[in-house]
Amino acid sequence: MSAPTSFFLPRGMNILFIGDIFASPGRGIVAHHLAEIVAEEKIDLAIANAENSAGGFGITPLIAEELFGLGIDILTSGNHVFDKREIYDYLPRQPRLLRPANYPEELPGFGLVTMRARNGVDVAVLNLQGRVYMPQIDCPFRKADQLLGSISPDIKVRFVDFHAEVTSEKVAMGWYLNGRVSAVIGTHTHIPTADERILAGGTAYQTDVGMTGPYDSVIGSEKNLALRRFLTALPVRLDAAKHGAELHSVIITVDPGTGHATSIRRYSRP
Repeated sequence: MSAPTSFFLPRGMNILFIGDIFASPGRGIVAHHLAEIVAEEKIDLAIANAENSAGGFGITPLIAEELFGLGIDILTSGNHVFDKREIYDYLPRQPRLLRPANYPEELPGFGLVTMRARNGVDVAVLNLQGRVYMPQIDCPFRKADQLLGSISPDIKVRFVDFHAEVTSEKVAMGWYLNGRVSAVIGTHTHIPTADERILAGGTAYQTDVGMTGPYDSVIGSEKNLALRRFLTALPVRLDAAKHGAELHSVIITVDPGTGHATSIRRYSRP
C-alpha cells in the first residue's frame, strides 16, 4: 500500500501597509515599532507611504535608505514625491521607491514594482494618484488597466496605493479594481477611515489608512501655524509638529494562490 500523497498548503500571506509617514516623529515611531510588528504579526511584506517623510514635504535619498534599513520593503508616495530636488536622480536607481504611475512617462521613477516577499511569493505593488482637487495628470483608472495588463498572470498578489483627495474617487477605484487586485488602500488625507472591508471580488479596501506621525497637529503641521493660515488667508509656512506620534496602518491577509484577500484590519500604535 502506497503512502498517502502530501500537499503543501501555504498559509495566507500578511501584508503590512503603513500610512503616510510624516516627518521625524513618523520615522521615529516606525523605527520604534516596525521590527516588533513584523515579528508578532508574521508580516511577509511591509509597505509604507513616505511622501511626507522629509519634514512633512517630500522624501530624500538618505531618508529612503533609512526607511529601507528599518525593514520596509517598498515605499510608495504621492503628489509631494518630487518636492526635494535630490530625489530626481535617486528614483530611477531605486525601483522600490515608487512615484504615482500616472504622472507623465518622461518623469523619473516607476509606478509599479514586483518583488519576492519573505514567504517566497511574488507580489506586484502599484502606486496611483487621483485627479479630483489634485494635479491634473493622466487618468489613474486607465493607467491601472495598462499596468495590470503588463504584470505576469503568475503574480496573483497585487497591492494598490491610491493617493487621492476625494472619498468618491477612492471608492470608485476600489470598485473598478474589485476582483483584479488583492487590495486598494487610500492615502493622502492623513485621517484614518473606519470602512475597511473585503469587496465581493476578493479585494481588500479602505478609503484612507491615515497618517503615521504627530497627531497633536493639523494633519501633521503645527496647530498654531495652520490656524493662522485659516484665520488670515496668508501664505503661512507650515512646519511639522513634534508631539503625539501615532503609527497607523492596515494588515491584509491574502491567499497567495488566488490573490484574493481573506481579511483586513486596522492596526495602530501610540
